[in-house]
Amino acid sequence: MPPLPKSPIHPETRVGHIHLRVADLDRALDFYIGVLGFELQARFGRQAAFLSAGGYHHHIGLNTWESLGATPPPPGHTGLYHVAFLYPDRAALGDALRRVQTAGIPLDGAADHGVSEAIYLRDPDDNGIELYRDRPKQDWPRLPDGRLAMYNAPLDLEALLADAHAP
Repeated sequence: MPPLPKSPIHPETRVGHIHLRVADLDRALDFYIGVLGFELQARFGRQAAFLSAGGYHHHIGLNTWESLGATPPPPGHTGLYHVAFLYPDRAALGDALRRVQTAGIPLDGAADHGVSEAIYLRDPDDNGIELYRDRPKQDWPRLPDGRLAMYNAPLDLEALLADAHAP
């Protein structure tokens, strides 16, 4: 194993986009556009599409280049655990929950982690999806020595829906 770096990665580094293999591009677009509300930026026939929030070139790439008609990997194998989409505030996360529930998509779970609130579900290709919002950094729970004191408590979904943006 190579030696650990002497200094951490630049603190402004961010995950720029994800690219997912899907079995059916139209089905994936129905979920990511029709349910979650991402916007189509470009489409290459039935093979690939690029989606974003707010007009960025793409946050999500979807393709069938190696996966047209394929099945998800079986449980217990390596691969993507989940992709997480960060919402700007509690109202926007509540709106995302409303969209998911309206579409009849079951949740895998929902949690209050102290630093964030999250809902978990699966896309049509069985990729794990986390929809979450961060609490302000100054509100994060901390131990007396300053380390994070994250936890895993139930998330009140009814309260989250009550805080949602109006449709």
